[in-house]
Amino acid sequence: MKRLVVTADDFGAAREVNEAVEIAHTRGILTATSLMVAAPAAAEAVALAKRLPGLRVGLHVVLVEGRPMLPPSQIPDLVDANGLFRTNMAASGAKMFFFPKVRRQLEHEIEAQFEAFRATGLALDHVNAHKHFHLHPTIASTILRIGKKHGMRALRVPREPGADGLVGAFAGLLMNRVRREGVATPDRVYGLRWSGAMTKERVLSLVQGLPDGLSEIYLHPATGPYPGSAPGYRYADELAALTDEEVAEAARDPHIKLGGFTDFR
Repeated sequence: MKRLVVTADDFGAAREVNEAVEIAHTRGILTATSLMVAAPAAAEAVALAKRLPGLRVGLHVVLVEGRPMLPPSQIPDLVDANGLFRTNMAASGAKMFFFPKVRRQLEHEIEAQFEAFRATGLALDHVNAHKHFHLHPTIASTILRIGKKHGMRALRVPREPGADGLVGAFAGLLMNRVRREGVATPDRVYGLRWSGAMTKERVLSLVQGLPDGLSEIYLHPATGPYPGSAPGYRYADELAALTDEEVAEAARDPHIKLGGFTDFR
């Protein structure tokens, strides 16, 4: 059986993202979304999700290029002078790995994000991290420890077929660890190679060529650019791919079952 989760990341980042998630779920093949609990439009996103009971919602842990859940004074080594997470992932990751005080701040922030998700009243379908920062071993360990306490039962590991280099190596190690700890993860994930450019042609090709097992396709749909959106990302094209009739017809293949991670436990 071919099982497929189609996920929109950055839920709550802006009204344009929230609108796209609703459209892609009600008129297209989107089955899940990942919530940024401290983002500007998070409250609107939660209200929207509660009106869409079939939409599975997970936590998008943000530790880079975004707002923290905790006051900046409580996590000074994680944020910049504006109180936002730093953009230099290499420098931030090194501090998290080498300095105990930074690891304690990291733990407090991740705990706060899980607590904020719990407070929404939404069922936790899955967990992943902004820019896949959870490939960092310190972040991965912290999310696994805290997440399991909060009922986390599925974690995205961005292991894309054909991926090599450091990302592929770290993804392989993380996948083995996640499964040893009894947390579900897709057999394969699509979206890393074409992040921001998951066009209709690419999504259609993936759905038509889907192998057996559990796959996840993730995208970043939005109705248009918004404050903080990534330059060059084809947000509207990704939304169009999710709602395209040819893509929907391919997903109606009787050998494909669509859902969230909750539906495949």
